[in-house]
Amino acid sequence: MKILVLNGPNLNMTGKREAIYGAETLDEINARIAKAAKKKCVEVEFFQSNGEGAIIDKLQAGGFDGLIINAGAYTHYSYAISDALYSVKAKKIEVHMTNILAREEFRKTSVISKNCDGAVMGLGADVYLLALEYLTWGI
Repeated sequence: MKILVLNGPNLNMTGKREAIYGAETLDEINARIAKAAKKKCVEVEFFQSNGEGAIIDKLQAGGFDGLIINAGAYTHYSYAISDALYSVKAKKIEVHMTNILAREEFRKTSVISKNCDGAVMGLGADVYLLALEYLTWGI
């Protein structure tokens, strides 16, 4: 089984930006995910881009059995990413380190949720591990 962990804009700055996202860098979070995936004998690939087109290209390329996606700000307005997710046949989990429902009004809407199988939010970087657990349930 191969899982793609896809992170959108500004997530490369995690651990270096607003404290609400935590102190861990994206590399540190990815290391925790990789360690958990290794215990389950699951292959994991990490991809981060600040560009909408690169994210869509990655989704369209396929080659994965499960997807963990934190689309960042694109969550709230990228119908193009939402459309790309619709075409992905793998299980898809949307994640957000903060509780987007408790933030600014514009962040309370996710245009990608309808094309994901579930969502985990508000639990810091652990959202990635919880999504991995779901995707690998029974392995």
